[in-house]
Amino acid sequence: MALSPVNREKLKTLYNVLADRVLEPGDPAYVDTFNRNPEHDAVEEIATEIDWQSGGGVSLLTGQRGTGKSTELKRLQRRLRDLGMVAFYADLSEYLLLTKEVEITDFLISVAGAISEKIEERYGASPGQRSYWDRLSGFLQTRVEIDEIGTTLVGVELKASLKNDPDFKLKIQERMRGHVAQLVREAHAFIAEAVRFVREREGNPNCKVVLLVDSVERIRGVGSEAMRVYESVRNLFFGHAEHLRIPMLHVVYTIPPYLSVLAAGTGTLMGGAATRRLVSAHIFENRSRRPDPAGLALMRTVVGRRYPNWSEILSGGALDRLSLSSGGDLREFFRLIRLCLTTVRDDEQLPLTEQTIVAAENNVRGEMLPIPADHLDWLQKIARTHDTCLPSDTELPTLAHFLDNRLVLNYRNGDNWYDIHPLLRGVVDAHERTPDA
Repeated sequence: MALSPVNREKLKTLYNVLADRVLEPGDPAYVDTFNRNPEHDAVEEIATEIDWQSGGGVSLLTGQRGTGKSTELKRLQRRLRDLGMVAFYADLSEYLLLTKEVEITDFLISVAGAISEKIEERYGASPGQRSYWDRLSGFLQTRVEIDEIGTTLVGVELKASLKNDPDFKLKIQERMRGHVAQLVREAHAFIAEAVRFVREREGNPNCKVVLLVDSVERIRGVGSEAMRVYESVRNLFFGHAEHLRIPMLHVVYTIPPYLSVLAAGTGTLMGGAATRRLVSAHIFENRSRRPDPAGLALMRTVVGRRYPNWSEILSGGALDRLSLSSGGDLREFFRLIRLCLTTVRDDEQLPLTEQTIVAAENNVRGEMLPIPADHLDWLQKIARTHDTCLPSDTELPTLAHFLDNRLVLNYRNGDNWYDIHPLLRGVVDAHERTPDA
């Protein structure tokens, strides 16, 4: 029996409503209990922190991909506006090449360029009637003397080159290493002028201005460059923390989850900022592999908000299995369901069969393999202790790899803990440990 047009349309609808997207405040698909409860609400805590701060300040938000950081930043933006502040949201991926090493120069250029654009979008004008990109072009030509810029790369063209041209980005980094202090002063001065401009336009000399900087956690290298990129991110936040504190401006940075392992150090360097953390759904009981009924019910609710009739396509048991296989990572959960849907060719495959689910699980598992023996040793320790087991700071790039690629997931129910991805349990448990590992 072939797949009927009616069932094909149902599968298509479910497939599309589970597409990865940022939820705006008020979206009917938003489940307000997914990332907050009476004990923990990162958004409300950050909003209160900014509301009570004098002058500028820094707040930090972390979490693995799929934990809803961008959606929560949108909620934070609305909350800050409710408190009478002007809050701008900036996706750093629109300004910075995220697959190469980052330095304080190109990072701060991106932040200043972002707030410049957001102000022009809101008010139709730039501070001093000149965008930051135009000012930067002049600075690079007169102070740094990068001849390649000449008169051809100005404004948005300069922004595009920094974002899309690895060679140009590297050239900027190399030439700017002797001018870091100058660039920091110029960027901070522009942003201070921008804050005064916003206050003037708002008619409130005490108006707080906030910039929410998203996607910093997405900076990651590829192949042999990966470890160098991780090291550059660590150096950015630890070696240049004082430059990331911008006078008069309140900034919320998303940071990679591997930096949150050293969160106390990061926050201290930035004026005592606490790192708020978003985690995977607690589909397992605290520090165990036992399913948590409350967490599984939450995952059902998340799907139900997007497609109320999901039980026509898969059973409750099948949905729970996919929840457990995802480890509670929402993006992974949606992806597993979507992988199942595209393989259905016959009405008799509905509700989804075990064979279909196993194929999707094997597909995702295969993407995480093979794993080197020394990494398997480490993953076994994490599975046994539910801690990161980071032996030294020099091994941070490897931990970054685990967290970025979801080999290890972060939970918080009872306390903060870690475990390996459920689909890797068989591989990790069966590994014979290296002597003395």
